[in-house]
Amino acid sequence: MDRRTLLKHTALLGVLPDLFRSSSRELPPVRQLTRGPGHHWFGYYDKHEFDPADRYVLGMQTFFEGRTPRAEDRLVIGMVDLEDHDRWINLGTSSAWGWQQGCMLQWRPGPAGAGHGRQVLWNDREGDRYVSRLVDLDSGERRTLPHPLYSVAPDGRSAVSADFRRIQELRPGYGYVGLADPHRAELAPEGTGVFRVDLDSGERSLLFSLAEIAAIEPRSADMDGAKHYVNHLLADPVGERFLFLHRWRPNGGRDGFRTRMFSAG
Repeated sequence: MDRRTLLKHTALLGVLPDLFRSSSRELPPVRQLTRGPGHHWFGYYDKHEFDPADRYVLGMQTFFEGRTPRAEDRLVIGMVDLEDHDRWINLGTSSAWGWQQGCMLQWRPGPAGAGHGRQVLWNDREGDRYVSRLVDLDSGERRTLPHPLYSVAPDGRSAVSADFRRIQELRPGYGYVGLADPHRAELAPEGTGVFRVDLDSGERSLLFSLAEIAAIEPRSADMDGAKHYVNHLLADPVGERFLFLHRWRPNGGRDGFRTRMFSAG
């Protein structure tokens, strides 16, 4: 029995209401933090939304919904001050975002003494490339790193990233609109893959190309003639390893995928 059929039968039997019925005394207090006319949300599930002091909550704001973002659509970046009547504070904008994962908005983790806990990161588009923005709330300094970010290491010194142009080409909605994949005709290009980005210098290095990842054994038969990409990169809690999904799309077929884990060093 599939999920739709199960829900239909349990609703007819009167079971479904009982599954969700609960006394209000058992629920924690809830309050709405943002209000219209804009629409607000946060993404992604593995990112830091609260600052270390639990005073500020990051969020994104749009003035439309119900359609795919276009290249000209800009997202408003902001935060809510929980100790000042949930006041919304604008931090900037982004034109590199999607409904699934937002723009990788997050607090920069790491030692408070280095000011990391008071810095905010997100991805953006600048000319013919994707970049990332870093805003220091204490000093007011704003920096632009010449590369986008995916998952930041726990010490806040570096991040791993992927090619969002490639992701958008092969899995629309998880990448960003605005820039075409320069490797569109290649199945497993050598010039792109998994990157490491230094958050202080902005320098980027290619850790593994898609060609190298696609060659890892054991191989699946449906990898032949398929286009390869990576998605869902994630650093481990102590910064020693990171993992990602290696995905491939056969011509006219559905994605296959495997989880890969590597040493962060």
